[in-house]
Amino acid sequence: MADDEQMKTIEEALLALAGEKRFADIRPSDIAARAGIDLADLRRSFDGPFDILESFARRIDIGVLAGGDPELAGEPARERLRDVLMRRFDLLAPYRAGLAGLDRAARTDPLLACRLARISVGSQNWMLEAAGVSTVGLTGRLRAPALAVSLGCLLSTFLDDAEPGLPKTMAALDKALDRLERIDARVRWFEDLATRACDRARRPSAAARETAFDPSI
Repeated sequence: MADDEQMKTIEEALLALAGEKRFADIRPSDIAARAGIDLADLRRSFDGPFDILESFARRIDIGVLAGGDPELAGEPARERLRDVLMRRFDLLAPYRAGLAGLDRAARTDPLLACRLARISVGSQNWMLEAAGVSTVGLTGRLRAPALAVSLGCLLSTFLDDAEPGLPKTMAALDKALDRLERIDARVRWFEDLATRACDRARRPSAAARETAFDPSI
């Protein structure tokens, strides 16, 4: 198993190649050569390019989770999530070229698109957790997929945003969070309605209770 530094080198090699050629055309030997290791070392660490992408996402997740600001604990959930996601964009910024290549490739590669979507949803579960936003219950389980879709929609803005502080990305993120808050409110309303309906369905009617306890029957 490679150490953390070698794994990072391999991940960065794949991202660099993704910025230069189609993802489907990247071979393990290409990754090994770019990383300056032999194939045996690559195989000891990863099963293939998709495994490397998952490792890259995990490293970014860990970086975000480790960089939390305790002073934000008392802020509203939206502000906490905004801070978490902007920290994520900061960590992703050095890999813009590779991310742009993956985005282009995913438009014509359904397998890659599905794997990237799964990776993104997994990462957003951690981002929500870092922000103290629940991911349990019907509403909670829908939050990570909804967030992943929203971030995918503003990816092009992030990729073109080279200004310090990522102002365009921040503005696009604020709009995305506005939409997500509205969707979240609707889903919570539906969940509450469904919960009340289920509770009423489980509760026996007065006639049924009288029949159940009528000693003359």
